[in-house]
Amino acid sequence: MFKIIGFIWDKFWRLITGVRTALLNVIFLAIVISIIASLSSAPSYDIPSSTALYIAPEGYLVDQRTYNPTPADLMFGAGDQIAETPLQELIDSIIEASLDARITALVMNLNHFNGGGISKMEELGQALDAFKATGKPIYTYADNYSQQQYFLASYADTLFMNDMGNVLMTGFGTFRNYYKDAADTLAIKFHVFRVGDYKDAVEPFMRNSMSDASREHNSRWINELWQRYVTIVSHNREIPAEQINAFIASISDSDAAQKDSLSNIAQNLQLVDVIDSRNGINDALIELLGKEEDGESFNAISLEHYRRSTTPTLHSDSPNIGLIVATGTIVDGYQDVDMIGGDSLSDLIAQARNDETLKALIIRVNSGGGSAFASEVIRKEILTARDNDLPIYISMGSMAASGGYWISTAANEIWSTPATLTGSIGVWGLVPNLSNALTNMGIHSDGVGTTPLSDLYNIDRALSTPAKNLIQNGVNDVYARFLNIVAEARDSDPTSVNEIAGGRVWTGETAKSLGLVDNLGSLSDLLAHIANVHALDTYQVKKIEAPLSTSEKIMQQLMKQVSLSVDGALLSNSLQSLDMLNTLGGHHANTLVKAFSQYVKPALQDGTQPAVMAHCLECYAP
Repeated sequence: MFKIIGFIWDKFWRLITGVRTALLNVIFLAIVISIIASLSSAPSYDIPSSTALYIAPEGYLVDQRTYNPTPADLMFGAGDQIAETPLQELIDSIIEASLDARITALVMNLNHFNGGGISKMEELGQALDAFKATGKPIYTYADNYSQQQYFLASYADTLFMNDMGNVLMTGFGTFRNYYKDAADTLAIKFHVFRVGDYKDAVEPFMRNSMSDASREHNSRWINELWQRYVTIVSHNREIPAEQINAFIASISDSDAAQKDSLSNIAQNLQLVDVIDSRNGINDALIELLGKEEDGESFNAISLEHYRRSTTPTLHSDSPNIGLIVATGTIVDGYQDVDMIGGDSLSDLIAQARNDETLKALIIRVNSGGGSAFASEVIRKEILTARDNDLPIYISMGSMAASGGYWISTAANEIWSTPATLTGSIGVWGLVPNLSNALTNMGIHSDGVGTTPLSDLYNIDRALSTPAKNLIQNGVNDVYARFLNIVAEARDSDPTSVNEIAGGRVWTGETAKSLGLVDNLGSLSDLLAHIANVHALDTYQVKKIEAPLSTSEKIMQQLMKQVSLSVDGALLSNSLQSLDMLNTLGGHHANTLVKAFSQYVKPALQDGTQPAVMAHCLECYAP
C-alpha cells in the first residue's frame, strides 16, 4: 500500500516539477522575445534636413533617476513608478538643437508633465530662451495646464490649449495636519527637543495650529516664490503682472464663469494663444511644421531619437568636471540614489578625489536635510577632497536646507537658483511616549535600572528629567556646532549666524543677500563659471556614480531601447491627455509615521541615542 502511495506521490511531484520548469522557461522565452523585438524595432537615428524637435517630459524633473529597471519592468512596464525626466539631459538636448540647422522648431507636449519646482523649471526655461534666441519658434500644447505646467509653457512663443481645457492657477500655499488633539485622544505624548523658534518641523506634534513664528517665516518665502512665479510668467507672456491675479479672480468668480468658458477666459486674458480641439491643434501644427510621413501628425522627431543621433564623442584627453547628484533625505550608512547616505556619498566624493582627470567637482544638492551625524561625515569628506587640491562647488537645486545646507558649507563656492529653498539652520529631536496609551489598555511598565538613564530607549515609559536633559543637551550641542560650521565657512561669527538661523527658511535670492550663498545661477551657469576660472577651453562633465552591476547595465540599456521604440507611437498619438489635476496625496497624513519610522525607530532598534536631526520637514518647492 505504502509503495503504491509513494509511487503516485513521486509521479505527482515529477509532474509539478515539470510544470514549474516549463513555466519558468516560457517566462524566460518571453523576456528573450521582448528583448529581440525591442532591439529590432528600434528606429534609425537619422535626422531629416528640416524638422521640429518634439519633447514630452513625463512626471517630474529630476537631477538623477531614482530607480533601476528590472526584467518585470521590461515585460510589463514600470508599474507604479512615478515617471521621471532627467533635467540636464533635456537641457543639453535643447541647447544642442538650438545650434543644429536641421532643427527648425521645438514642440512641447505637457500633458504628461507633473512639474519639478520653480527652480528646476527656471533652469529648463533658460535653455528654452537660448533656443528662441536663435530665431527658432517654440510651440506648446496641453489639454489643460496645471500651475507648474503653465509656468514651463509660458516660455513658448505660442500656447495651444484644448477648447474644453483650463489653466488651473491657484497660487502657492503650505498646509499641514496637526496632531495634538489626536495624540491627546489616544493618550500619546511626544518629547520634543529643538533649537530655534522657526524650526517648525516638530510643531504638528506639539500644537493644533501653526505658530506665529512659523506663519511669519513661511509667509515670507512662499510669497517671494509666488512673486517670482508671477514676474516670470508675465515677462514671458508680455502681459502685466496684475493680469495673473485677474485671471485667478475670474475663474473663481461664479458670474464670470457663467458668462464665458474657462478656456475663453484664459485666451481673453492672453494666457493662451489658440484654443481648439485635439484634431484642430494637430492640424494647426501640421500647417506650421509640415506633415509627417504617416500623414496623421506634424513633422517632428522625438527627444530620445534626437539624443541617440547626437551622442557626443568623448575625448579621453579632455579635462573633466565631475558631477555628483545628492538627492533625498540624509541618513546614515549606504543608501540607494533616492536617499543621501553618509557613507555612500562620502565614497563617491573619495572616488572623485582620487580621479586625476577631474579639474573640479560639482555636488548637486536637492535635500531638506536629515541626520546631523551623516551630514557631518559628508562635510568632512568634502574638506578632505579640498585639502587634496580638488575644488568643490555646490549647485543647489529646488532645496538645500538644514542638513542640505550643512554639507554645502564645506565647498569652495555655493551656487543656488533664485528660487532654491535653503537655510533652515536648526536642529530637533523627537521621542514618542506611549505610556499613557498603554496604561489605558491595562498595560504597565516597571523595572529597575542602574541610572536614571537606563530606560531611555523604552517608549512605553515617560522620559526622566535627566534623560530629557541629555537629549536637549545633544540638540543644543549640535546646533552650536552648526552655527560654528556656518560661521567659519561664511567668514562670519556664531552670533551673527544665529540671527538668520533658528530654523528660518530663505529663498536663494534672499540667502544671497544674507551671505549664505556665493552666487545665483543654474548648473549650466556654474559649469561656465568653472570653465572660466580654471581656464578650460573645452571640458566634459563626468558623472560620479556608484558602479552598476553587469545585469543592471544590460537592463538599463534595454529599457532605453524599449522607450525609444515606443516614442514613435507616442508621437503619432501625441494629443492624448492625462487628468487635469496631478495631486500628491497623503503627504501630511504620513508625517507622523515617517517621523517615527525614519528618525526614532532605528535608534531604538540599535540602541543608539535618538537621532538629532538637521532636517526641514516643512520645506518644499511649489
